[in-house]
Amino acid sequence: MGQTFAEKILGKYGHEKKVVPGQIVTVRPDHLLMHDNTAPIISKIITELKEYGVYSRDLPIIVLDHVIPAASEKNATQHKQIREFVKTYKIKHFYDIGYGVCHQIVVEKGLALPGMVLLGSDSHTCSYGAVGAFSSGIDRTEAAALLLTGETWLKISQSIKMILTGTLQKAVTAKDVILYIIGDVSASGADYCSVEFHGDVRQFSVDDRFTMANMGVEMGAKNAVFPVDAVTKKYLTSIGVPHSKYKSILPDTDATYNREITYDLPEIPPVVAAPHGVDNVKPVTEVEGIEIQQCLLGTCTNGRLSDFRIAAKILKGKKVHSTVRLLILPASRQVYLDAVREGLIEILVNAGGTVLPPGCGPCLGAHQGVLAPGERCISTSNRNFKGRMGCVDAEIYLGSPATVAASAIHGKITDPRKEMK
Repeated sequence: MGQTFAEKILGKYGHEKKVVPGQIVTVRPDHLLMHDNTAPIISKIITELKEYGVYSRDLPIIVLDHVIPAASEKNATQHKQIREFVKTYKIKHFYDIGYGVCHQIVVEKGLALPGMVLLGSDSHTCSYGAVGAFSSGIDRTEAAALLLTGETWLKISQSIKMILTGTLQKAVTAKDVILYIIGDVSASGADYCSVEFHGDVRQFSVDDRFTMANMGVEMGAKNAVFPVDAVTKKYLTSIGVPHSKYKSILPDTDATYNREITYDLPEIPPVVAAPHGVDNVKPVTEVEGIEIQQCLLGTCTNGRLSDFRIAAKILKGKKVHSTVRLLILPASRQVYLDAVREGLIEILVNAGGTVLPPGCGPCLGAHQGVLAPGERCISTSNRNFKGRMGCVDAEIYLGSPATVAASAIHGKITDPRKEMK
């Protein structure tokens, strides 16, 4: 009997010839991701660090991204503590403020590769399934122990096979697809499962796959992964990673899945997740006309060059509605620079957009985009929980870059097909 992706890769890392769902294996991951929360993580083990040091200076990847530049003395103090830790223990992979959002950096810098296992103290660590890695979030205590020992345990998860068939309609994007799926299975429909995407996936770029894998956790998944194919290999070559640097792990054709679900892509329309749940998904036509005060274009979910191209195509020569604030949040410095060179930033700023430093601020309600009571925002980010953008009395809608751009023009939620004729 064949094995799923999760069974094969965790069996390999756990040095087991055959594993089954529910089995516990001890693994040594290739990398441990941390961000601004590195400060509270290392505070848990100050004594042990002084005595034993870190397991490996190559294991951690630390990216300052959540509150950058520092918005308070507390943030600044934590950033200082992290920089001192990096210097003291000679941490190899450190990215200070301005590099970008941690998940984008991990993929962009070639630190996540096919066949790797990466864990991170952030729930959206599942993003790296876009390039065929097993990646998943862990809590801070686990991260602290991992820093010291280099190993942790994982339970072999049940696997869900999602088969995508056909071709997307015009103006429908990968963000619409993943929102549609989450709306179908629910926010807990894939709890502690490994989600594999199969079928007609070659139409999805690595940017698209990143968006979909990123939101795997929003249906409860432990990880979400795309097969390594020509699209993956072309992307990795483009960032300087030769084929010889990785070994893909693919599920067996006769693998057994807990569930198999097929989605007919031509049937998926532009959709929006309405407050206050990512699975509260509706066709955009059902929420069209709801007034908004803020639009957020970017984050680790949709802050890449392809996303800005979509928005710029809609906004070129037009103006953001007078009652709307359009925030532009590149996922990384590299994305920012590429968007500048391509003229996309000029288009977005001329339309009335405000560019923020590459980071996470408004997405989690830390700063640079906090909402006021009674305000509504439509965002390309990944969560719309009550209080997510800093105010429990505000509302957040989630949509694609196309939907956000079209809505910015009209000051209300708008079907992007009306602007992409």
